Amino acid sequence: MANREALRDLQSRLSGRLQAARNEGVQVAAWLAVQAGGRGYLLPLSQSGEIFPWTGVQPVPYTKPWFLGIANLRGTLSGVADLAELLGHACPRSEVQLAESSLLGLNAALEVNAALLVDKLQGLRAASDFVHAERPKETASAFLGPVHVDASGQHWQELNLQQLSQAAEFLNIRA
Repeated sequence: MANREALRDLQSRLSGRLQAARNEGVQVAAWLAVQAGGRGYLLPLSQSGEIFPWTGVQPVPYTKPWFLGIANLRGTLSGVADLAELLGHACPRSEVQLAESSLLGLNAALEVNAALLVDKLQGLRAASDFVHAERPKETASAFLGPVHVDASGQHWQELNLQQLSQAAEFLNIRA
């Protein structure tokens, strides 16, 4: 229960900060920064949906290992994908680590009832938070954008959720 209240409080604060920044003409963050499998990802705010605490997921048989199952998120049944495993760098999680993780729903405008399991929420980021960007590898999936590097040298992979939600590798959950 405390996790849910903390997440609602975080969302409320983030929403308030975004609105205040818009009103003041400040550069507004473009991404939600998350960690999954020990790697940093930047998810476009316009494509991200609500953040939920980890909840029980009902497994679905005969699906790919990254598809964790179905969860009831505010009365909507959503497929839950393990972001780290989907992107090929799975890491085992204990029950304690799962309890500390979050589910990030995809924006309803994408018309896909899905959520991504992420290990940690790292806050909002704007383009000015990075010192440079590197082009994605030519062999990278279409939904993987540039890799942004911050002042501390940490790499953040941009992930286009709209393209991900339409990618055959994401839509085909059958094992």
